[in-house]
Amino acid sequence: MNLQNEIEEKIGYQFHNKKLLTQALTHSSYANERHLNRPEDNERLEFLGDAVLEVVSSDFLFHKYPEHPEGELTRLRASIVCEPSLSFCTRELALGQYLLLGRGEELTGGRKRDSILSDALEALIGAIYLDGGLASAKEFILRFVLNDLEHKQLFFDSKTILQEIVQGNYSEELHYQLVREEGPDHNKRFVMEARIGDTAYGQGEGRTKKAAEQEAAYRTLLQLRRQGVQGNGGSACI
Repeated sequence: MNLQNEIEEKIGYQFHNKKLLTQALTHSSYANERHLNRPEDNERLEFLGDAVLEVVSSDFLFHKYPEHPEGELTRLRASIVCEPSLSFCTRELALGQYLLLGRGEELTGGRKRDSILSDALEALIGAIYLDGGLASAKEFILRFVLNDLEHKQLFFDSKTILQEIVQGNYSEELHYQLVREEGPDHNKRFVMEARIGDTAYGQGEGRTKKAAEQEAAYRTLLQLRRQGVQGNGGSACI
């Protein structure tokens, strides 16, 4: 099975025009190195997919939360469609492994970079929209972006929610500790650990300390939930 067939099987959509799928997975660095025509990278598809995602997510939230005011709906939508959130959504697809990247981006960890992954997801949405129409794009968005919102919102707002839980349930303070850092300067990976007082909880890994802290906070929240500790609230992307 080639990579295109593999990603089509994962997303549950077969492209009529395979060139659109290739374009959605083609980063500008790859196109530049191979002197491809500018429209052959995924930036135009990203522009289109961003608009489709906003319409579909707005419609979804409008009907799912009929009591929410405009401001709350806007906040929820922003938390769903921002860069770290969309990157998180690509994990189920392992989208990074299918991208066509230039050598420089490949060497500096581009397959795991939030900005590249989120752009590729929007480009894929744009490609599905062009190939199969709004219904097909909506089906993809509902399956991979708007599914399991409770846990995704927990991830999106993990640091804020965890801070509120700690303040309301513990006398000790929440802090994050660097466990280790790996890789050269141009491709660093940080491992951070969430601690409440002297007690270690979840660990997270990321290209930046903030990203690793967010993952650590999310893991800690899941751990606390298993222990029966609950909390609400949160801001949008961190």
